[in-house]
Amino acid sequence: MTTFIHRRPVRIEWGDCDPAQIVFYPRYFAMFDGATQELFRAALGVPKIEWVKTYGIVGIPMVDTRAKFIVPSRYGDDIVIESRVSRFGGSSFDIEHRVMRGTVLAIEGFETRVWAAADPDKPGAIKGVKIPAEVKAAFGG
Repeated sequence: MTTFIHRRPVRIEWGDCDPAQIVFYPRYFAMFDGATQELFRAALGVPKIEWVKTYGIVGIPMVDTRAKFIVPSRYGDDIVIESRVSRFGGSSFDIEHRVMRGTVLAIEGFETRVWAAADPDKPGAIKGVKIPAEVKAAFGG
């Protein structure tokens, strides 16, 4: 478990909502993706385009995701997405997101991602590669 937590404020927009006037659930997964990118930006000190170049990877594709929806959010609500790496493996890692509406926990989100590079043995394919120790260290893990 890492100690670095990133908090991203988000205002719920009209386009995030469904006809019931609550956030359409797939929008949260897009928000989680953005929160993950900002978590890495904050920990590594540079935007994704830079750390992808620095470490020679193609990105951090998601291989599993899920969420537990507790309290709905509506148009105009201000939420905060608290994100952290909960586990680093050799080439994969888990992210936990907590969506807060004020002091109320609204959603728990979970992602498993892979530190991925081009596969030199299979043109056009990617494969998981070892996550550098300095990346893990940037998250306090």
